[in-house]
Amino acid sequence: MQALFEGHRLTPTQRRIAHCMVRRAADAPFLSSVELAELAGVSQPSVTRFAVALGFDGYPALRKHLRDVAPAEPEADEGSYNEYQQAVQSEIDNLRHLAALLADPAPVVRAGRLLADSRPLLVLGLRAASAQARGFTYFARKVHPDVRLLDEGGTMLADRVDAAKRAGATALLCFALPRHPREVVEGLEYAQEAGLTVVAVADSAFAPIARHSDLLLPAAVGTGLAFDTACAPMLLGRVLLEAMCDALPDAQARLEEFDAKASERGLFVE
Repeated sequence: MQALFEGHRLTPTQRRIAHCMVRRAADAPFLSSVELAELAGVSQPSVTRFAVALGFDGYPALRKHLRDVAPAEPEADEGSYNEYQQAVQSEIDNLRHLAALLADPAPVVRAGRLLADSRPLLVLGLRAASAQARGFTYFARKVHPDVRLLDEGGTMLADRVDAAKRAGATALLCFALPRHPREVVEGLEYAQEAGLTVVAVADSAFAPIARHSDLLLPAAVGTGLAFDTACAPMLLGRVLLEAMCDALPDAQARLEEFDAKASERGLFVE
């Protein structure tokens, strides 16, 4: 589905529809145009124009295509799963999809180099994405000489972008998860205007932050529980850490130095 959408130039409204369909991939082939319009927060004619923009005669033709190319149902009887098991199965599917995307490692390798070369490196994550940004920053600081976490929005965000740019920053890594805060979009726009290259981890290639990202790496979130689950974005963050380490010539030495000091201080309980 994502590959189908990426081959076309879409308007902001159409990208919103595409983002909604990617997030609801399991349901999308069975939604009516009215239902999809309501979920995406657009008009029903916008859904029809979206289908035509993709090269179909109308939305029914698009829906038929999605049904025809939908993957086969798993052999296990999902109807026997309770809601908690279904949430776990959904995350397993998200991880499988991420593994398929990583079959081409070039985007991650490029991102790793961009992050390694930026001194300082900015890491942005607000609200639901703050945990992802904090986790990445915690580990990145063990191998990167200067990593700065941006977990506050408002006017302070622009101030800290300016300060990092003056210090020599060239890249910003953003974790963006639903629901997407307006201040993240505005912050990335400001960062790009300041000359920073934006690498983003988002729940789909059509997330609201896409137009303000120079390199976007998608990792789907689970939506089966009251609050979204983000196993795939977390794992993708660790993959980016690995790629950054590969691009830092002294990464291994820094890790060994940290381990030696941790042992001297008795930092961890064995």
